[in-house]
Amino acid sequence: MEHWDEVRTAYQVARQGTVSGAAEVLGVHHATVIRHIDALESRLGVKLFQRHARGYTPTESGEDLARVAQTTEDQLHQLVGRIRGRGADVSGDLIVTSIIELSSFLVPVLTEFKEHYPDVVVRYLTDARVFRLEYGEAHVAIRAGSAPDEPDNVVQPLTKLKTGLYASQSYVDRNGLPKDESDLKDHVFVANDNPDGKAPFQRWLRSKVPYERVVFRATDTHSMISAVKSGAGIGFMPVALGCRDDDLVEVMPPLEEWAAPLWLVTHVDLHRTAKVQALLAHLKEAVSVFDAPCS
Repeated sequence: MEHWDEVRTAYQVARQGTVSGAAEVLGVHHATVIRHIDALESRLGVKLFQRHARGYTPTESGEDLARVAQTTEDQLHQLVGRIRGRGADVSGDLIVTSIIELSSFLVPVLTEFKEHYPDVVVRYLTDARVFRLEYGEAHVAIRAGSAPDEPDNVVQPLTKLKTGLYASQSYVDRNGLPKDESDLKDHVFVANDNPDGKAPFQRWLRSKVPYERVVFRATDTHSMISAVKSGAGIGFMPVALGCRDDDLVEVMPPLEEWAAPLWLVTHVDLHRTAKVQALLAHLKEAVSVFDAPCS
């Protein structure tokens, strides 16, 4: 509302009946009150008050404006109350984002969180791009790799995503397993279509075999995992996923350098809200789902 300050001033003058009373309520100088009233009357082209020795009495137009201003102020107070209430309650939309690789682990965790907090609507967004928390695109981000350094974000370590190297039983039956790292060049691989990918296991693979040995290339993790399971070649996937599939064979023990650090990221303005804190606590408790040992 372009001239709300002037309307609010007129409303308080109508309520208090004097310039000094309105000035005290608004916390401004009495000259500011007079200036607001004069400017508003000039803009509207009507008299809003009758001036007299005892103070200001609203005209019919002034009373009309005061009623509208009171309704508006009441609605604004209600809005503020609702907004503050959202910060205190675990309810409403809760937007969580991560790389697609984490979806198999996060979906059950978020489902359990939803069972604890039925008033929450979980929105789980996966995309290769980085969601902008400062623009309200997400409440909580789980990111892999180097520690995020965007300003005004709160960054906390979560765990490490353990990654292993696997082949399907059908691939092993046809081609056997590499005996050691030097034998890798005699096998074929499934990997990202981008040879310059920054994932630590991709950098490791690039240092061990020529890229032409990557014979099945894809842009998303689900397709790469499916290709490995289908026997297209040897490939990487989270240990918690690979070791639980009876048709997959571990090619070599996971190396620490393949693991990717996972980070919890929130914006400073939302970090302390009840629903964000509740989710962060739930994620930290459930972190074993990312790297639980195989049974």
